Amino acid sequence: MADDIIGMREMIAIFSVTDEYGVDREQISVPLGKEDPGVVRRLDTGEVEIVVPLTVPIEEWRDTLENGLKALGFVPIEEED
Repeated sequence: MADDIIGMREMIAIFSVTDEYGVDREQISVPLGKEDPGVVRRLDTGEVEIVVPLTVPIEEWRDTLENGLKALGFVPIEEED
């Protein structure tokens, strides 16, 4: 049952990717329940919804998350020196 709900590990992994793409954390919606296959989409409200997959470890799903953000028009931000 506990594996059906996201935890800090998943949120840290999500924020590590969304921060790289400059997505404002206030514009991210992450449902508590995991659901396959996982999804990254823009809601009518403009928020980015990220549904964590149930059967794929978050670390393995990172590329899917990045590709989903790219498909929504986000690009990695460059770090300032």
